[in-house]
Amino acid sequence: MKKYMDSTLCPKERAKDLLEQMSLDEKMGQITGFMPVPGEMGQLEMEHPHGVGAVSCLWMMGFDSIEEAADFQRNIQKQVMELSEHHIPAVFHLEGLSGVLLREAPNFPSGIGRGAAWDPGLEYEIGSLIGREAAALGVTQVFAPVLDVTRDARFGRHGESYGEDPVLVSALGCAYAKGIHDNRTYLKPESVAKHFLGYHASPNGIHATSVNITERELREIYAKPFQAAISKADLRGIMPAYSAVNGEPITGSKSYLTDLLRTEMGFDGLTVSDYTAVWEMYDRQKVAASLKEAGLRALKAGMDIELPNCRCCGEELKEMFASGKEKIEVLDRAVMDILEAKFRMGLFENPFAAETGSLRKMFHKEGEGELSLLAAQESMVLLKNDGILPLKKEKYRKIAVIGYHADKIHALFGGYTYLSFAEGLFIAKNTMAGVDTGVTDGNTETYPDSIVQKEKPEIEAQARKAKPQIKSLLEVIKDNFNEAEVAYEPGYDFIGTDTSCFAQALKLAAEADLIILTLGGKYGTGSMSSMGEGIDNTNINLPECQELFLKELSSINTPKVAIHFDGRPISSDSAQDIMNAILEAWTPADRGAEAVVNILTGKYNPCGKLPVTVAYNAGQEPIYYNHPNGSSWHQNTKSAFKRYVDLPHEPRYCFGYGLSYTEYSYCCMEIDRKEIKGNQPIHISAVIKNIGSWDGVEIVQLYVQDRSASVLRPNMELAGFVRVPLKIGESRKIIFSLWPDQLGYICPDKNWILEAGEVEILLGSSSEDIRLHESVRVMLDIPVEEKSRKFYASAEILKTPEGRSTDEM
Repeated sequence: MKKYMDSTLCPKERAKDLLEQMSLDEKMGQITGFMPVPGEMGQLEMEHPHGVGAVSCLWMMGFDSIEEAADFQRNIQKQVMELSEHHIPAVFHLEGLSGVLLREAPNFPSGIGRGAAWDPGLEYEIGSLIGREAAALGVTQVFAPVLDVTRDARFGRHGESYGEDPVLVSALGCAYAKGIHDNRTYLKPESVAKHFLGYHASPNGIHATSVNITERELREIYAKPFQAAISKADLRGIMPAYSAVNGEPITGSKSYLTDLLRTEMGFDGLTVSDYTAVWEMYDRQKVAASLKEAGLRALKAGMDIELPNCRCCGEELKEMFASGKEKIEVLDRAVMDILEAKFRMGLFENPFAAETGSLRKMFHKEGEGELSLLAAQESMVLLKNDGILPLKKEKYRKIAVIGYHADKIHALFGGYTYLSFAEGLFIAKNTMAGVDTGVTDGNTETYPDSIVQKEKPEIEAQARKAKPQIKSLLEVIKDNFNEAEVAYEPGYDFIGTDTSCFAQALKLAAEADLIILTLGGKYGTGSMSSMGEGIDNTNINLPECQELFLKELSSINTPKVAIHFDGRPISSDSAQDIMNAILEAWTPADRGAEAVVNILTGKYNPCGKLPVTVAYNAGQEPIYYNHPNGSSWHQNTKSAFKRYVDLPHEPRYCFGYGLSYTEYSYCCMEIDRKEIKGNQPIHISAVIKNIGSWDGVEIVQLYVQDRSASVLRPNMELAGFVRVPLKIGESRKIIFSLWPDQLGYICPDKNWILEAGEVEILLGSSSEDIRLHESVRVMLDIPVEEKSRKFYASAEILKTPEGRSTDEM
């Protein structure tokens, strides 16, 4: 048996042996990807005659069953291995942000929605489910989690991130990645974190532009979630961002992909390009004079595989290595990474999808629908409630349901979900790089005063056919209020200025004794969406048609409840003024309609908290709670005005905010050490009590404030959090374990340190609702090791003084 086929050896040793036996042609095949199109499989041999490194599974979404998808994987993998002289299998990859992109796979709320759940345990379960499904299909790379820190709601991909805080993103992202990695029953799938680095800091909220970020902010804020996932979750996959940072495209930056990522941060895995990012260094960013130079620059920077297809790493680049113009070690480094990953994933032992007899049993597990419902319920944030919620069914005899989203199941799904991608059959233009699914049939009519293409009725019909088990919000309302007359009018679109349907909707509202509105845009993919990848916006408020409708609705004195759907949170003066209740639902996916109605009727007590700060309008963007001292709404200068001329500096809704049907008290805060002399954990405890009339879950948030430092520090920072379930009248003691090195930062000499001084410890229900606080003093400077430091505080929940249950974030 050849040494590289000996599974008892470590992946690195096997990869080294195989690399020594490979030809230049076979090596070149490994550094490129292939995007198969059904019916055009002859392209594989034509474009990759010696095998290929990676294969995209994006087109699997076109299959009706997992059996078809598995057959497709097996057929392609067989061809790939036959083309390779050493029968090297390809890594198959798929998107995993909100679920596997297959018709029968469960989908989950968008990243920002799951960020609002503040639930690492939920993220672990979702990651585990997606990893299991991927492995069953022969897929060993899952493109998720999104570890971007997002601070600007104008950015079209705002909804992909877990939120604006690096601690929140770190905790949730690590849990998701661990869930993926803990699948070891068949293949060993790996998580690929996106988008390294600073991608969501794009100026003016524009996708993929050049970003200028200080090195301190880049490392302390934007790199933190990636470092956490590398150190705590054994992250082995990275996708660099499209953007350039401080003048260097990340895809071609040795200082970021090698010096920072691998040397400083200790990453030891596979880097795969975002789709077309290598080519864009030549075509868009113009830092390479030719395609082969773009490919070479990416390899020298530390990139391993060009995706989705070979454009820059082809014959011309091969000739540079063959002629000796470029050192073969540049190529060998990347190929070594790729081979080691393939051995690590178990592909040489199990290169194919599970066989038909075991596939369905492996792919599906009992309870996946309930997990989708739980995720949807936990994601929702109650922003306003004057007491109307939960609704008393017997009180309402005629209910008016109004809004674009109410009778459409596809409106429940955001970007990077199956139904969103399936719209590619009807859109005029795709906005996702590297994917060309636009259809030109002459029908490119747009909504009034908008560039967004009008939806075609076939989209909802297709969604209903693909997901027959899913009900719209209107249908679930009718099911739950079966003794009331429930009537519907669309009223308005998700974008534009059309008011032609106002009259019918207002008439219906005037005749009802309860009005339920759906508000918001459409978060998706392609030219029929108002938000998504490559779909940015200067307006973060409601669409103009909806704002106009609300102003007319204000004269009707009937109870009103608003449900908001989108990839950015609601921000509307009109809604805040006239609605009795506002529920932020994001894009809740499969069980979203049921989750909304469960909250409206009190079957589920909302507990979600905002993972982002919400501005009044785009003029405040970017806005975030952990701004530096002396900035934003803590500017504190001696000027006459402490606000904008036309707005406060403060946000509409603060980070961590969210209402419940019950109330909680905080008391008895204790800190076991007030003087910190070394890197030993500080234990912070308090008692949380449910003093209301509903069972519920309180998300207790731990913040810190550094009172003084040699460098400018954030006004406050999240240090940890914990979900505390409490029955009516129940009390529980929580204990956070906070390590001093978590509070470290980069000092003027570029070293990581926690300087001596006073640190305020705060416990609260949001960043602006601080209930308890105490201070500790760091007695001496504490050096911090960047890679091994703590990234978020762990927490225990004590049931009684005698017995305890431990919840580790």
